[in-house]
This record gives sequence, structure tokens and C-alpha cells, in this order.
Amino acid sequence: MTIHKASLAALAAVLAASGALASAAASGEENDALAAAQAPVSLTQAIAAAEQHAGGKATRAEYEHSRKGAYYEVEVVQGQQVWDVRVDPQKGTVLTAALDKKDKAGHEDKDD
Repeated sequence: MTIHKASLAALAAVLAASGALASAAASGEENDALAAAQAPVSLTQAIAAAEQHAGGKATRAEYEHSRKGAYYEVEVVQGQQVWDVRVDPQKGTVLTAALDKKDKAGHEDKDD
């Protein structure tokens, strides 16, 4: 492959990638990792707030979106109980904390 053809192939790849990013941005899609990285409160800070609130140890945490907005969802184990704690990514305050309940079939109950 000549240098010119290699340059054109690289340019085509860059344009295709930027087109995909522009399409995702236009459709309102956002990568959660990028959104979490831009939040004033870090994932580490959200975990600390959730652990302090529930009095246990975090076992899972992620950045989520709902109809009401973005939040960190942190699962905290305290004794034999599991808490689902939502933390505001803008302020670091606990939005909600609820016991993680399973239905009779063993599936998690979700309100979103």
C-alpha cells in the first residue's frame, strides 16, 4: 500500500469514528464512563458516601441514568443485608437507600 492510500485509509477510519460519535451525541446517547469521569463527584467518593450511609462495604458500583437523571448505584453489604444506595454525582449526597429485596423467583426488584 502506498503512503497516499494508507493516509486515505486512516482518514476514512477517523471520519467514520467521528461520525459514529456525532451520531451518538445527536441521539442523546452518552458513554457512562465518560459521563462519570466528568461528574464533580468521583465513583470513589460515591462509594465512600454509600458505605458510610449504610454502615457496610460496597460490593458493586456503577454510573446510571434514569428518567429522573444520573446517579451512582452502589450495592453495600451490611451484615446479612444488602442495600441499594443511590448517590448524586453532582453533590455526593445519598439520594435513596433501600434494602435489596428479591422476589419469590429470586429476581431483583427494580423500580426504574
